[in-house]
Amino acid sequence: MMRILVSAAALWLGVLATGATPAAEPASDAKVLVVATYHFANPGLDQHNVKADDVLTPGRQREIEAIARSLAGFKPTFVGVEWPAKIVEERYPKYRDGTLPASRNEVVQLGFRLAQQAGLARVYGLDVPGDFPFDAVQKWAQANGRMATIERLMAEGERETAKVTAMQDQGTIGDILRYMNEPGSIARNHSFYPTMLLFGSGEEQPGVTLLSAWYTRNLAMCARLLQALQPGDRAVVFFGQGHVYLISQCLDEAPGVERVDALAYLPK
Repeated sequence: MMRILVSAAALWLGVLATGATPAAEPASDAKVLVVATYHFANPGLDQHNVKADDVLTPGRQREIEAIARSLAGFKPTFVGVEWPAKIVEERYPKYRDGTLPASRNEVVQLGFRLAQQAGLARVYGLDVPGDFPFDAVQKWAQANGRMATIERLMAEGERETAKVTAMQDQGTIGDILRYMNEPGSIARNHSFYPTMLLFGSGEEQPGVTLLSAWYTRNLAMCARLLQALQPGDRAVVFFGQGHVYLISQCLDEAPGVERVDALAYLPK
């Protein structure tokens, strides 16, 4: 133990000697509620995409309003969304003053709406760009007789998105979000990614490259969140479901942060 302490002290002194800036203090007693969502505006940018109803209809608007009211019970002091910071900084003020054109995007419908209800002057854009080199994985699988595994994974993903799409016929958006925020649903969504480590051999590792890029993007988003939190903040953050497993893991391991179960605040 003494050797470890001495090494740590030496490292700290080395940082000071080089003039490097020590790491920022973590936010203390911050609580973060992570909400997994699907894409309301049907952008078709994921491997598997839910076909969303028009969320601007009066009925769907009432459902979204019920979700916002329920989440407002958390008393958020911070709202974060899966959009780049510059876009959020440009559009949220327009939303507040009523000049933003109507948008079906879940960032506007959930994130901006909740922030305005909470009286927040700012919404935090947490998204960062990232590569997703799935073509290289498929190319390797094709060349090495592993396409059956790829096809199975893709079929599993399609079944899950088809289930969420079908839920719109019988249930509310709140029902769908409750399903998507169940631990089992989040774990099933994430299970695709570790499987990528099976695609590669020797020096050719396309699966490792894909997984590294995916983890890097999610860690970068989590870092932006942690760096923006202030002591005592009560944050609600909205991410596509595919990101929530890793974002949640990051928050669970972060000092000074308590992750709150979204199911406790989504409407039943």
